[in-house]
Amino acid sequence: MNFPDFSSDNANLQWKRFSNLLYFNDELGLWLDISRMKITSSNIESLSTPFNKAFDAIDKLEKGAISNADENRQVGHYWLRDSLLAPTKEISNLVTEGISDIAEFGRNILSGKIKNEDNKPFTDVCWIGIGGSGLGPILIINALKKSTKGLNFIFIDNVDTNGINDKLVSLKNNLKTTLFVVVSKSGGTPEPQIAMDQAKHFLLRNNIEWSKRSIAITMKDSLLDKIAKSESWLKRFDLPDWVGGRTSITGSVGLLPLALIDENIYDFLKGASTMDSITREKNIYQNPSALLASAWYYSGDGKGLRDMVVLPYQDRLEVFSKYLQQLIMESLGKQEDRSGNIVNQGLSVYGNKGSTDQHAYVQQLRDGIDNFFVTFIEILQDNKDIPTLNDKSPGDYLSGFLQGTRLALSENGRQSITISLRKFNAFSLGALIALFERSVGLYAELIDINAYHQPGVEAGKKAASNLISLKLQIENILSDKKPYSINDIVSKLNHSSCESVFLIIRHISVNQDFYTINGDWSEPSSLIIKRTN
Repeated sequence: MNFPDFSSDNANLQWKRFSNLLYFNDELGLWLDISRMKITSSNIESLSTPFNKAFDAIDKLEKGAISNADENRQVGHYWLRDSLLAPTKEISNLVTEGISDIAEFGRNILSGKIKNEDNKPFTDVCWIGIGGSGLGPILIINALKKSTKGLNFIFIDNVDTNGINDKLVSLKNNLKTTLFVVVSKSGGTPEPQIAMDQAKHFLLRNNIEWSKRSIAITMKDSLLDKIAKSESWLKRFDLPDWVGGRTSITGSVGLLPLALIDENIYDFLKGASTMDSITREKNIYQNPSALLASAWYYSGDGKGLRDMVVLPYQDRLEVFSKYLQQLIMESLGKQEDRSGNIVNQGLSVYGNKGSTDQHAYVQQLRDGIDNFFVTFIEILQDNKDIPTLNDKSPGDYLSGFLQGTRLALSENGRQSITISLRKFNAFSLGALIALFERSVGLYAELIDINAYHQPGVEAGKKAASNLISLKLQIENILSDKKPYSINDIVSKLNHSSCESVFLIIRHISVNQDFYTINGDWSEPSSLIIKRTN
């Protein structure tokens, strides 16, 4: 296909370009417009061969190839919404039975068939999970929870002491009718384990039994699974080895929240599987994920040199940019390609919601450094319960702000993509998530990186673990109640730095009153530390 190049000052050419590049699918109720990206017909043509290889790679992935070679794992999140794709009957049955189990559990909780020990229905959920185990459920609740339906949710997705305390205290009047869901694939990740221990302690302190209201989402036979089984927790759900955290939202991690807020999990899965099917199309112009990946590729010269600013014009998608941050940046932000070459790939993502937060961004986006492209997301169907008053419709104004911002940016040569959905529900959310998952998979093949591992994250976890170990060593040194300088402490340690010791000493001095610190904090080498009891 030949279409005009991007032009901000020739309306006829821009209209022709828009018409040529506009993608629409009636079943999805979705439009995708990349016409405001500076991509040419020759650019797309040049990607024909790379895309054929990418489509083949995704096809092999879906058929069960070891697509995460670094961890020797299959990548099977697409099987979660279409079990017939699974490479074995065993996996297919596992997926189907898991979905049915979640749906039935949700019905039994909402109907009151499953009650607490006082024969009262459950009213709330405290969800404990980090990364995708938290972001996916937060997106589900923020996007689809209705105030009149289902259980209320709070999330503990960090080990911030103030955050944990505030969340648990907020539940105090409903503790006996709160379900506690702990999500940890391996069962050994420190953050959910620490948060779980705090929640369990809080319940016991209030004379409430943990096991009768606790639910585990984890791999079979993981540490968490064994704990849940030995303590007879209320329920356990499987999180398979072949599903990564950032792509777990169409598995138990996303389906259980849907079931507990009385949303149709099958509609959500249908939206995702429909998008999967459509994005297997090998004609780039008829494949919305391929179009997105093409636009990403050429906007940043195949190196991610432009940031993606995500602006959904919908309150219910306020956290979507955070969800995409993990999906895209954890998948694409890699130091090496598959051949071991240093490539430092990635695609930075940030954003919030329009129109409120465009006031924080648009001035720079239009007039400042040109190092980004915007992804607008709009929902066309307005809420019919909100009337037009004084000739003013909120929906019209919201749409006007989006169109005006898009126009203002393109008039200044700034690039943007627009995704429009006819209406918003579980089906369309599933489709939207799958659209970006498939785009990430295709883009990763274009730049030849492994999208399904996270060596940087693992390195961060290892470093944190080493520092916790270092803290214990320092406390052991100080246990003799003698005065020590930071250099003195370092001399007794293997492979440590003065800076790391200083940072640990500073933290424990604020939180433990049995240490005295003498000296000048602005001159760390002058500090003398002593334990007093």
